[in-house]
Amino acid sequence: MADSVDPQEMAHYEKLAALWWDPTGPFWPLHGLNVFRVAYLREHLLEHFALADGPQPLAGLRVLDIGCGGGILSESMAQLGATVCGIDPLPRNIAIAQDHAQQSGLEIDYRCETVEQHALDAGSWDVVLNMEVVEHVEGVDAFLKTCADLVKPGGAMFVATINRTPLAGLTAIFAAEYILRWLPRGTHQYRKLRRPEEVVAPLEAQGLAVVRRTGVAVSPITRRFRLTRSLAVNYMLMAVRPAPGER
Repeated sequence: MADSVDPQEMAHYEKLAALWWDPTGPFWPLHGLNVFRVAYLREHLLEHFALADGPQPLAGLRVLDIGCGGGILSESMAQLGATVCGIDPLPRNIAIAQDHAQQSGLEIDYRCETVEQHALDAGSWDVVLNMEVVEHVEGVDAFLKTCADLVKPGGAMFVATINRTPLAGLTAIFAAEYILRWLPRGTHQYRKLRRPEEVVAPLEAQGLAVVRRTGVAVSPITRRFRLTRSLAVNYMLMAVRPAPGER
């Protein structure tokens, strides 16, 4: 099975790897987005798995964070009590994630591998997180199908990415990278952005059902994120694999 890794993307993030945990550096939008998306994930995981709220409400859930980078989202899930595995194909990212988790007193299983290499664990994860990754891979259909196979019956996958629309090209790439300079130039390539239907189709082909779709917007003034009905720029999907006996 061919890997979905893009060498150009690897080189881009190799240059930035040391800055993952700098909240004022080039990853500051991800730090702001993380607070927002963790609240979203928490709410819908509690509902889907019928969990009681509390300091560590995700205790007992096995969570796979695909493309974990420096571990920003992985640590948030671990702090909520989940048993977390973070995978990333860039060795430097994994080293930084491991070091930061140790400093934070968190036990997270970080592995330097692609999702294709991880496919041996098919059907073993309660939750698969595919957040801000789809727009950076090659062969997206095969990639998403492999990711979907990792979700166990009754489990869920979350996907967050950028739509391929003129508005997204104008705001998420041109404005964010060239005008506002929120992101380093070259972070996103328009051709690799994916429309919602292009994400949904391979997930449904592997037996997942998309149960939630929402847009995500950010204010250029306050830099705060919010949910929106429009999927024209950033959007998130939640897909579930029916448990035995469910349709």
